[in-house]
Amino acid sequence: MKILFFAQLGEQLGKSLEFPSSSTITVSQLREKLSEQYPLHQEQIQACMVAINQSYATNNTRIKPDDTVALIPPVSGG
Repeated sequence: MKILFFAQLGEQLGKSLEFPSSSTITVSQLREKLSEQYPLHQEQIQACMVAINQSYATNNTRIKPDDTVALIPPVSGG
């Protein structure tokens, strides 16, 4: 699956990565795997909104291996 990172998370981890997955996983499971892979960014990963194929998802939403997932950190305006 392709994972896109936005805002500060994208600046720190790169704009995208290919995440190897041969089976369906939930958003929650993906968060856990990314948190293990990037422990210094665990808090940011957990706080992100997640979109799958341009539709917002919940932690229980299932992600297929060919989906595109976007992690969107909270942003504040001023």
